[in-house]
Amino acid sequence: MPVRTDLPELDDLIPTADVVDLKTATGTVTLRELIAGAVGYQPGWIKSLYAVRILFARLLRLDMAGMPPTDEIRPADVSFTPGDDLSFFKVIRGEEHHYLLLGMKDKHLTAYLAFIVADDTAPQRDFKIVTLVHFHQKTGRLYFAAIRPFHHVVVRAMIRAGLTRSAKVGQER
Repeated sequence: MPVRTDLPELDDLIPTADVVDLKTATGTVTLRELIAGAVGYQPGWIKSLYAVRILFARLLRLDMAGMPPTDEIRPADVSFTPGDDLSFFKVIRGEEHHYLLLGMKDKHLTAYLAFIVADDTAPQRDFKIVTLVHFHQKTGRLYFAAIRPFHHVVVRAMIRAGLTRSAKVGQER
């Protein structure tokens, strides 16, 4: 029996997910600006966490993606075309001005990051940012248990950056 949610964009993924993490935010940026600012946010402390994550993955003998590309992401760089890359994610699906689902698949788990907005034309926008994780092996469960506390800190920082940073980047160029 499918799990009922208020996230119809993800109804096919939520029932089988091992982890569902929902965060909300309100701001005046567009969906593209939020995504660009959030996914492109890579201060030194996050890069350090990625480096530790890579070492931990090696200890577990996991073959994982390394550091995300450090190219700046502008709102115009955000694609809604399935298969396109955005940092170390792949675009799974989306609807411009409504939602974007990004994914990353490794041998031990598949992770999704979704950005959803009900009305991208409203002056004040309510966003939902959802992380979904499907474990493929016991090592996926162990790996995520170790990074989970950092996941919450990183995602919240990404959201804050998305609400403020991308608008500044667009003005600088």
